[in-house]
Amino acid sequence: MDNNVQDIVSVLSEKLSAVAHVDILNSNEATKKFGNTTFSEPVKLDAAVTITHKSQIPVLLKCANELLFDIHPVSSGRNWGYGSICESLSDRLQILLDLSALKAITPTDKDLGLITLEPGVTQQELYDYLYDNGWDYMVPVTGAGPNCSIVSNALERGYGITPYTDHFAAVTSLKGYVPHPDLCETEYCSYVAVLDKTDKQLADKSFKWGLGPYLDGLFTQSNFGIVSELTVRLAKKRQGFTSFYLQSFRKDNFHDLVDATKDVLQSFEGIVGSINLMDKRRIATMVSENPNGSGNQKVMSDEQLDAVAKQHRIPEWTMVGSIYGEPAIVKSAKTLIKKKLKGKGSLLFSDSFLIKLGKLVTSLLPVGPLKTFQHQLKSLDEGIEIMQGKPNRVALPIAYWENATITPDKASELNPARDNCGLLWYAPLLPMHAASMHKFVSMVRDITPKYHIEPLITFTNLRHDCVDSTVPILFNLQNPDAVTRAKACLNELVESGVKKGFVPYRLNTRQQQELLSNECVAAKSYALIKQSVDPNNILLPNRY
Repeated sequence: MDNNVQDIVSVLSEKLSAVAHVDILNSNEATKKFGNTTFSEPVKLDAAVTITHKSQIPVLLKCANELLFDIHPVSSGRNWGYGSICESLSDRLQILLDLSALKAITPTDKDLGLITLEPGVTQQELYDYLYDNGWDYMVPVTGAGPNCSIVSNALERGYGITPYTDHFAAVTSLKGYVPHPDLCETEYCSYVAVLDKTDKQLADKSFKWGLGPYLDGLFTQSNFGIVSELTVRLAKKRQGFTSFYLQSFRKDNFHDLVDATKDVLQSFEGIVGSINLMDKRRIATMVSENPNGSGNQKVMSDEQLDAVAKQHRIPEWTMVGSIYGEPAIVKSAKTLIKKKLKGKGSLLFSDSFLIKLGKLVTSLLPVGPLKTFQHQLKSLDEGIEIMQGKPNRVALPIAYWENATITPDKASELNPARDNCGLLWYAPLLPMHAASMHKFVSMVRDITPKYHIEPLITFTNLRHDCVDSTVPILFNLQNPDAVTRAKACLNELVESGVKKGFVPYRLNTRQQQELLSNECVAAKSYALIKQSVDPNNILLPNRY
């Protein structure tokens, strides 16, 4: 450490440890532990501070305002493909604030399904808490896996496939700290929380919008404050549940599938969760190894793809959805959905006799083609766990598609950034119109192969009128040319997409600095708010 860093770390150690235990890492340790990304060289940090109590947050903010250093808060630091830390454009010291040790879970109201979480609580930890304490509710899971923070995903406005698809929409209340030197020592909360003198403050924690101007949303996808806790409305487990899978082997009925998806979502709102529509290549990367060998950065040929599809019986498009409700409602919905999806492809429900028979047969004779079918059934079970709010790693191996040194094992902890996986996300919003979605498919399939990137497409149909597509850009992070191509591929996708109305709903840390205009009224408004709440620009100065 240079003298300036040593002086600041000494001050932080003294002031923070007076409140609660604190761990401080030097520059090399901090960069090694927290600086890795899936798309760049490690982001250099001058130090990292791991606090153990939220009352240390205002102490750190006050020090930053007085000593003028930048703070980069992270919870789990597992925002793979987007990045957890913005690279600094300033000459000031860069101090990472690790919130992962803040793991308090407060049972706000078990009967109502309201629970309050600190930033370090992971999907698995919440699942274990609910199970151990008899809460009959689902975790708002994501494909990022068991070790990722609930709070950070909600603040990134993430979503999942459980009934409460939009995770920030399920946040009913939050508390935090703004960085302004005159305000940072007192925890922010809404007017309702200020007025409510009861211990549980259920008025505040059950009503999202509060009283007066709604400010909680300013803490999402922003650098306006540090969230110290949030309250989540959990979805109750339903007595009836089934998932459905429609496989279409035809290349000419994409429009019919989109229209059918829209019809089901609109007709069964509140009963059917979000519906995923995945293309053949995306499924292939989930069930098979790379036929070109990982790290070679070659796109599967049509012949290779057809061979993989034949071996695993992968259709052109796969529709995956879930039905939640009382058993009679689920039974009725199944009957009606069968009618709506008739003729669209091969339809199967997870509670069907064929699935149960398949599990029995493959357990008795797990050889040859039956062994492949057994793996498919296991993946089916893992997908069902996600739909029922149980976190797992079923989606994580895709990040290792071009990793030549590590074969992912879903039974072990997977960390794509630590393991040097190359991953970027293209995540645009689309209108729920078949013609627009077909144009999007054509665009992705035209652009990505030019950069040696597999065109992998998933549509997550959030509602009947809004679709998000997640396109993983997989590449060899150890190959500088592959990294350059991957970033150029993402740039062309974004530039071509916005001209067609396909606008990203999330951006990685570099895109936030490079793509967002500073001239529009929205940007100027953000800048005014930032100047008001953070006049010394100490908190994540380059974020959004």
